[in-house]
Amino acid sequence: MLLLLLGAVPVFAAWDAENEAVHAEEEGLRESGGDFPAPGKTEPLPAGDVAEEPPVYISPGDALPQVTARSAVVMDALTGEVLYQRCMNDRRFPASTTKIMTLLTALEAKGVGMDDAVTVSGAAADTEGSTMWLERGDRYRLEDLLYGMMLVSGNDAAVAVAEHVAGSVSAFAERMTEKAREIGAKDTRFANSCGLHNPCHYTTAHDLALIAAYGCQNPTFRKIVSTKERRVPLIKPPFFQNLENENMLLWIYRGANGVKTGYTDAAGRCVVTAAERDGVQLVAVVLDGIYMWNDSIAMLDYGFRHIEGRDFVKKGERVAAVSVAGGNQESVALTAESALRLPVPHGDASAYRREIKAPRSVEAPVQRGEKLGEVIYYYRDKKVASVALAAESRVGRDDSFLAGLSRLWHKISALFL
Repeated sequence: MLLLLLGAVPVFAAWDAENEAVHAEEEGLRESGGDFPAPGKTEPLPAGDVAEEPPVYISPGDALPQVTARSAVVMDALTGEVLYQRCMNDRRFPASTTKIMTLLTALEAKGVGMDDAVTVSGAAADTEGSTMWLERGDRYRLEDLLYGMMLVSGNDAAVAVAEHVAGSVSAFAERMTEKAREIGAKDTRFANSCGLHNPCHYTTAHDLALIAAYGCQNPTFRKIVSTKERRVPLIKPPFFQNLENENMLLWIYRGANGVKTGYTDAAGRCVVTAAERDGVQLVAVVLDGIYMWNDSIAMLDYGFRHIEGRDFVKKGERVAAVSVAGGNQESVALTAESALRLPVPHGDASAYRREIKAPRSVEAPVQRGEKLGEVIYYYRDKKVASVALAAESRVGRDDSFLAGLSRLWHKISALFL
């Protein structure tokens, strides 16, 4: 895929430049600052004249010198292992990739449902930049606004979502920043929900990768960001709106399943992409890349070459055994209820360790399939997966005197555990 792409860079690059120019015109994002006040305790990121920035820094050991991004990273979503990076901790403006955090914050908000009816305010309808073409007084389901925000990058939808969830954009932005910190994105601050330029609104490539990887754990998030097209119902003619995802990789890259594009003059061309193959979920971030699609494909290809999915547990595999007090057999085997496949970066599984959590003994009777424990896998001390363990067979109760003593001793021992 990469070799084919590199052989066609002039054509692909021409498409990229032309269509990104159209995208920039459609978003129409301003340089003078965002619509909304920044949340408290923010530190502005010096912007300056973007045209005066020095050339992209490429270190002598850079594995992908053809990548044009100023900041970039490709990361395994499950373990957080970084497979390639360039200046991934440099603060930069995220543009509409901001909406990844907007989506997550809305999905996790308490008391908010996907079927909520949202009335579009004048402030939301008048939001500049890329648009879902909302009008003041329109009523939409929250779910439809989330799709409009992520597929066609509707700034108006992002504002409507923020106002519905938190009452104001500034309050919602505070929640976004707090959630980002919980995820581990500690060098990120949000001033609005849509990505309009604000000097107090910034992130890093690595932080965006962490946020997107966190989102990949949420089934609703995954469904929305991987959707290519969606029809949204309207209450007035033409009574529906077709939304087509701007993420080109969903259409051309095998396994692509997210996430979000972005552009402002200050941020440059930005995109967070994701793809899953062979049980491995990768996230790639490009910030300020001349050819962001080429960059994303090169990075994802590189990532998949340096990581593999490996079976750690097979369904029905015997993992452990526990003794059975007062049973007609002394122990019962514990088998895995499901298979487990995990990513192995660079072919080295030594960073994994497993822990079996199960009682030393149980009291008879034991039913076949009864859950009695779990096997947990850690990657560099971070819990990444677990599989339930169940009794392989039934163990009946032995009513003899000695078996009764065994059950009594089991009960007494349990009091001191």
